[in-house]
Amino acid sequence: MKNRPVVVGIGTYQQKANFNELDEALILMDKAFKVAVNDSGNQKIKQYIDEVQVPKGFWRYRDPARWVADNNGIKDIKTSVTKIGVLQQNLINSTCNKIVKGKIKAGLILGGEARYKILRSDIENQTFEETKLTTNPDFYIKAKDDLHLKVEEDVLGLMAVGYYAILESALRSSSNKSFDEYHREIANIYSDFSKIASNNKDAWRDKSLNSKEILIKSKDNPLQAFPYNKYHCTSWNVNQSCAMIICSDEVADELDIPFSKRVYPLASSETNHMIATLQRPNLINPCGMKLAAEFILKICELNNITPNLYDLYSCFPVAVSMFAKSLNLKKNKEMTITGGMPFAGGPLNSFVIHSTIKMISKIREDNNKVGIVTGVSGMMTKQSYALWSKKPAIDFIHKDFTNNAMQIEQPIEISSLEEGYGKIIGYTIINKNNKPVSIMFIDCDDGKRKLITSSDESIIRSMEKKEWVEKKVYFANNQLVH
Repeated sequence: MKNRPVVVGIGTYQQKANFNELDEALILMDKAFKVAVNDSGNQKIKQYIDEVQVPKGFWRYRDPARWVADNNGIKDIKTSVTKIGVLQQNLINSTCNKIVKGKIKAGLILGGEARYKILRSDIENQTFEETKLTTNPDFYIKAKDDLHLKVEEDVLGLMAVGYYAILESALRSSSNKSFDEYHREIANIYSDFSKIASNNKDAWRDKSLNSKEILIKSKDNPLQAFPYNKYHCTSWNVNQSCAMIICSDEVADELDIPFSKRVYPLASSETNHMIATLQRPNLINPCGMKLAAEFILKICELNNITPNLYDLYSCFPVAVSMFAKSLNLKKNKEMTITGGMPFAGGPLNSFVIHSTIKMISKIREDNNKVGIVTGVSGMMTKQSYALWSKKPAIDFIHKDFTNNAMQIEQPIEISSLEEGYGKIIGYTIINKNNKPVSIMFIDCDDGKRKLITSSDESIIRSMEKKEWVEKKVYFANNQLVH
């Protein structure tokens, strides 16, 4: 294959220290890039980089890509910042596709977060200031639609945990396990993840947790949105950065980059069909995800490729479970090589770059390893899959199933009923103004959807002890009556 894309340089950087010893995200990204260049074995790779892409983080820089490029003597490049709501895998896919088409010789992808430095500034009563970068990048890349409805925002807010907790309840109800058994299984899986993270030198946490420490609420593990406690959730208060250099095989040959450094993207699939959580026809089995997974599985089947490493996106347990189901995997500790986002660290909007870099390093260690990395954007809104190998067994292929999914799956209308009956399809319990509130998605008798709530303490206690999904309820004025 002419212009076959290959990863030749990877770098990660992490800091744990007091405020004055911590860097801001811009410096972290620069340091990760330097590690990636050194990792490639040839400093001249910098001369071939035509574009730098950065997924937007918590920071406010306009064009961090340009700053890193200038700081490393890279000229005549195009830069982009990809907003939250775009799959992180999309940056890898676009770089690979441009290399295949001969539009660029090499591309750099950077990610970085310094929320831990911000956290330390509060703890140590320090002032956190970022470098001001006010020049725009060449391209801002953003999602076409909003990730949620106003009615969802008004009740659930903008934090993802409540949305995912509702999806978890739907998955729990569809399982063959009892209410308590299901929650114990989640805790067991994440305990296994924490053990993997404790042995991952790039992970944020170096201490493993037992299942009870995850399952049971405590001062260190407070409830976030039932059934999720803190240790069920991604951890974004980290100082972590990453860098990945992708070029063509021809460039790698020209620079005499050793084959030991080269790892190949074989295939990638994604779906960007956006339906608000409340309006999804099936909360836990979106058709775009199914199509994207089947594409990867079919490629493996047709080409006698057997994946044996996985890192399933792990912002919350339901994401892991949905990806495992889509790939026909049994739930076990082999679903991650990083240790998962609560323990390895979940830097805002760049974890897939981190998990891909970890996958590449694992494949470098054993030429027989083949890996799949998955990704998410939004409230399990969009999904991606990527297949990686030491051997370029097939020509790189990428498929976007957005249009296919749009033709199959349409959003369910929001009901205008002021009162009536409906069936609960998912629910959670969150604290609002220091008081517990249950939030339910229901299928109304008019065939449409509605979000209702309840502050009744007896109902909330019941919801914490037994399953309410599939229960028929009566509502009035968006409140559960009985």
